[in-house]
Amino acid sequence: MSRTPQVPDRRLLLKGALAAGTLAATPTAAQAATPTAAQAAARPKKAAPFVNPLVRHRADPYIHRHSDGFYYFTATAPEYDRIILRRSRTLNGLATAAESVIWTKHPTGVMGAHIWAPEIHRIGGKWYVYFASAPAESVWDIRIWVLENANPDPFKGTWEEKGQVRTAWETFSLDATTFTHRGTRYLAWAQHEPGQDNNTGLFLSRMANPWTLTGPQIRLSTPEYDWECVGYKVNEGPSVIARHGRLFMSYSASATDWHYCMGLLTADADADLMNPASWSKSPTPVFTSNDTTKQYGPGHNCFTVAEDGRSDVLVYHARQYKEIVGDPLNDPNRHTRVQKLGWHADGTPDFGIPVADTATDTEVAS
Repeated sequence: MSRTPQVPDRRLLLKGALAAGTLAATPTAAQAATPTAAQAAARPKKAAPFVNPLVRHRADPYIHRHSDGFYYFTATAPEYDRIILRRSRTLNGLATAAESVIWTKHPTGVMGAHIWAPEIHRIGGKWYVYFASAPAESVWDIRIWVLENANPDPFKGTWEEKGQVRTAWETFSLDATTFTHRGTRYLAWAQHEPGQDNNTGLFLSRMANPWTLTGPQIRLSTPEYDWECVGYKVNEGPSVIARHGRLFMSYSASATDWHYCMGLLTADADADLMNPASWSKSPTPVFTSNDTTKQYGPGHNCFTVAEDGRSDVLVYHARQYKEIVGDPLNDPNRHTRVQKLGWHADGTPDFGIPVADTATDTEVAS
């Protein structure tokens, strides 16, 4: 017996259509594994391998990665007469970035000679540059000085001379760096302490403002090991990185020839940084010249991060040869270099060895 076909319920038809549409809109596993162009563009790009030397004829390098996405670079020019600045959105880009002179030494008087080791910092909405210099008439009376620029763009505006950073003694002092820890700003620097049989030790003080110490100042380290006392008894060029519940302060030691090398101080993040006993010192250097890679006198470093915002990067200078004619300070071939900073299983930094120069196309072809 034949049956009259039933008319489908309209609600069921609608439900089925919606289900079919959902299935059609759902990508297959193969489709899901293939990102769209928009998704691919949104992903962080992997940074290109570092090119070394990064910037030639620039010693005592300092790189600040700012919130505007730029890397800001400054360093010692071999003429010791000016402060330069570059910026780039990538570390490798600093090699070819335009360089501007933001300040020039005075023709006479203070800040007239030996313009050394500038660092650029962003503090309280302003830019600051710390550097060492001496009077034109007394070139070894080197002290620490500060510049300030209120313009959001450090290539614009006016760099105002805020004056000398006054320490406990009016003696040879240089290589100031500043950092904050748990809401307190500190200055670390190198200075000759009266009565000490060395050239410079490392000191630390809290700061009242970016150009004034609030005191007291404490001694963190003096040259005591043989590797710190070759040619000159020197601890200088401090730089701080905080990781894994500790603060690590690297520094440079000995004369600025191939004996120049780096040491390390360590403090627990919960410790009183103004207590010298909070800091321990490595009895061996952590970064030295290397005959295999042909890099000599590595030192005066700073730390930054790669374009991914996570990978730590070691910035330093070195020469490409061991033998120097005359005073090493008159040799202009200390070049800025960068390489990955590793970490040991115990949470301490692994500096490795200074990497070899990047091969050029000609070298690869040969």
